Amino acid sequence: MSTPAWVSDTAFYQIFPDRFRRAGQPAHPQPSGPFEPWGAPPTVRGFKGGDLWGVAEKLDYLAELGVGAIYLNPVFASTANHRYHTTDYFQVDPVLGGNAALRHLLDAAHDRGLRVILDGVFNHTGRGFFAFAHLLENGPASPYRDWYHVKGYPLHAYGGAPNYEAWWDNPELPKLRVETPAVRAYLLEVAEHWIRFGADGWRLDVPEEIDDMDFWAEFRARVKAANPEAYLVGEIWHEAAGWTAPDGPFDGLMNYPLGRGILGLLGADAQGRALAARGGLGELPDLDGAAWLGWTKKVLEAYPEEVRRAQLNLITSHDTPRLISMLSGEARRAALALELLTVLPGSPSLYYGDEIGLEGGHDPDNRRAFPWERPERWKREVLERVRAALRLHSAAPGLRSVAFVPRGASGRRAAFERGSGTDRLLVVVNAEEAPWRLELPASEGERWRALEGEGRLEVRDGLLAGAEVPPLTLQIWAPAP
Repeated sequence: MSTPAWVSDTAFYQIFPDRFRRAGQPAHPQPSGPFEPWGAPPTVRGFKGGDLWGVAEKLDYLAELGVGAIYLNPVFASTANHRYHTTDYFQVDPVLGGNAALRHLLDAAHDRGLRVILDGVFNHTGRGFFAFAHLLENGPASPYRDWYHVKGYPLHAYGGAPNYEAWWDNPELPKLRVETPAVRAYLLEVAEHWIRFGADGWRLDVPEEIDDMDFWAEFRARVKAANPEAYLVGEIWHEAAGWTAPDGPFDGLMNYPLGRGILGLLGADAQGRALAARGGLGELPDLDGAAWLGWTKKVLEAYPEEVRRAQLNLITSHDTPRLISMLSGEARRAALALELLTVLPGSPSLYYGDEIGLEGGHDPDNRRAFPWERPERWKREVLERVRAALRLHSAAPGLRSVAFVPRGASGRRAAFERGSGTDRLLVVVNAEEAPWRLELPASEGERWRALEGEGRLEVRDGLLAGAEVPPLTLQIWAPAP
């Protein structure tokens, strides 16, 4: 089993389509009602009207940011603004612009060298999906009765507890019976169809809830036959090596444990920890530099090297509170967290708006509209530091390797090496409010030069020294002749 070579060289950007950009080009059928005001607080049921035409309008922004791939939250026809309630897997939601808008986005992205992966929600459908609607109308006489896990008739779809299996017992999300051959064939057809349409991979929603490795093996085979370089990444919140190489179906997983470690080092305050605990991330660890090095090494080494290259490393997503809101609103801490994400093995993934310090608490507040027309609200320090970090990630081969070698720590400060040979790099991170006068255990004759600037490190009294790392910053050094 091999993973796509392009993934380790690529930074991802996650977009929640309803909240990213409203272009307003016509869709068929065209919605007629008004959308919520773009800048108003998001609501559970409301629509802002963001669309895929709008995403295409901002591809140059993403390319300039340093992004190489987009991960789109679900785009298929749905009755929910988040579109995890699928009603038609073969149609892009008309509110997003329909199939024509996705065609345009894929072509425009590929013209710029950007890739696009889609969100596959195959554990459950919405109540409006044709098979469930048929079952709802016809009961046990429906030829689709074996598509779902029904416990009784008539179905309690709009009142009381559902008498069918549903995701988290939510009656809006009836669970598919994937073991039914017709269901299996349908989902595999969907998987292949959109890869042949031009999508560059799938992010798979709650795959553990389809506990059927034969299905996922078939899924992988169908997708890879259509495009061997397609990326398959699973939404699993914990370490789960059995779902990846050498025997599992996915190229990588959404690496939430790595992101939790970064938040643990950056020192979220009590309010930030409470946000995280209630927002899916759970209780954050409290890590000094030495503990963070150990945590990160353990998370990385839970997987073979090939998988480490293909992990989707992230701190936040549509299922978590916003980064800056978990870090006391401090732009410097948010910037450092994202910088640190870019210098670890795997592919960094940014949640839209984190690069400008967009705030947000729990769902739906963490899905605010991107304030394109209010640039005065942007945290410019975060944006500029993220741009520089992504530029460096693209330029330095050592940052795209799998090597991670701890070099030392002091308080909430840590140093580690990346790469090997001529691509070796020394990364030092200071997550404290005071400067760090660098002193690290060293080998005789060891010398480093600043990757950017004029600084040099060399051995003095048996320790590598010669730099002072400012508070809440990260520095990178290359071997000096």
